[in-house]
Amino acid sequence: MTRNRQWIVLTLALILLGGLIFTYKVVRLGFPAWPDELSDQWLIQARLDVRPIEGPARLSLMLPARSSGFMVSKENFISRGFGLTIEEDPFRRQADWAIRRLPEDRALYYRATVIGDTRDRRFATKPDFPDPPRLEEPFASALHDFIEEVRAESADIESFAAEVLDRLRDDSQDENVRLFLSDTDNKLERAELAQTLLAGARIPTLLVHGILLQNDASSVPIETLLAVHDGDDWMIFDPVTGHRGKPDNFLIWYRGDDQLATVEGARLHDVQLSVKRKVISSLDLAKQRTELLGSAIGGLSILQLPIQTQSVYEVLLLVPFGILVIVVLRNFVGVSSFGTFAPVLIALAFRETELLKGILLFVLIVSLGLVFRFYLERLRMLLVPRLAAVVTIVVLLMTAISILSDRMGAETGLSVSLFPMVIISMVIERMSIVWEERGAGTAIREGFGSLAIAALTYLVMTIDMLAYWVTVFPEVNLVVLGLIIALGRYTGMRLSEMLRFRALAAAGDKP
Repeated sequence: MTRNRQWIVLTLALILLGGLIFTYKVVRLGFPAWPDELSDQWLIQARLDVRPIEGPARLSLMLPARSSGFMVSKENFISRGFGLTIEEDPFRRQADWAIRRLPEDRALYYRATVIGDTRDRRFATKPDFPDPPRLEEPFASALHDFIEEVRAESADIESFAAEVLDRLRDDSQDENVRLFLSDTDNKLERAELAQTLLAGARIPTLLVHGILLQNDASSVPIETLLAVHDGDDWMIFDPVTGHRGKPDNFLIWYRGDDQLATVEGARLHDVQLSVKRKVISSLDLAKQRTELLGSAIGGLSILQLPIQTQSVYEVLLLVPFGILVIVVLRNFVGVSSFGTFAPVLIALAFRETELLKGILLFVLIVSLGLVFRFYLERLRMLLVPRLAAVVTIVVLLMTAISILSDRMGAETGLSVSLFPMVIISMVIERMSIVWEERGAGTAIREGFGSLAIAALTYLVMTIDMLAYWVTVFPEVNLVVLGLIIALGRYTGMRLSEMLRFRALAAAGDKP
């Protein structure tokens, strides 16, 4: 019972571990589960045009914040002659430029590469309750009446905020709203007004500023959204439409009441934001994300190895799939073969010659090798010298076929040298022994069984999806190992035995 428990635990642990690593890399790190997937990468730029006045000049620019949805993979600053410092905390980033004297008009640039971020970052810390705004009459009375009316028609903070924004959008029936809206004419002022009204109910709010990442735009406006805290989390609303939720492809640039850019000792002539969309491989994007996060699990792939080494390991990591096929065919189907793993090595050789041509070459070499092997048997040679002679003959046969193929203009024969010589020699030796001990029929049957297993293994190992998975997700072999262990204790009847004994079973059913 203990062994059964260990067998079950080990099998499930291997399958679960491989599946969890695979899922983490796909869901959290963004590795594509299918090859040739594409993703968007965004190049953003902020240009600040400044003009001199007199004396030292200081400029500040808010930088893209760390928030859910996007992350900055690379950024640089172009500011010749200026000193640069970066102020940074978990929820705010700012670039500060300084120069002793600004001699002429100057353009400063901030450029960054932005990629998708699958992590759920915290939006901001839990805020304190705001103090009610101090307003003069008639605004104070209008605010009080407005809050009481909205509170009566709402059930919680979310519905309260939605009702406030709905009334701001449609002011035709509310004279209190019309009073407050008389001085607002843009989205920022509308958001600030909603913030004031919600502060009257002591509801924490926060202004969120960002840009919409579009295909290509030389001038992108800063959009302002309103974040409302419900006691547990932040909810984001569009202050004009009242729609809840952050728009798709909305990059949060900064939060709070600050300006995007400020300047002292100079004049800020213009601030221009631009966006350029770039489509790249999702796999390349995932590798960038893994490097930025320093994820050890994301590094569990052969992508960091040299190209030549990757090619070798891609083949080696496919071998367990071929072995799984052999386990199924031998233990469940009952196909006979020469050796246990010789077919998978022959299947690797088929990758160079293609299947049908490889089978023909294999049959040709083994047939000629058998002829020489039976001749050597008459010489009464010992096992090791005889096997060495067979290997030498196989090498000579390969060389002869390659030379002949070259003269005939065929390239397939040139790949025959890639066949595992020792494996073919052992197949020839084993086939000849079976021929002598158990007859020609058994030898031929096991020979064709080996060839059939090798062919099916080749077809499995040449599936493009498997080649991609073992390269990017080598942990899938943990799942394969778990399946092999799970199948390793099967002792039931094989399919070939059911066919073999069907006549006996039919006779037993007769009265």
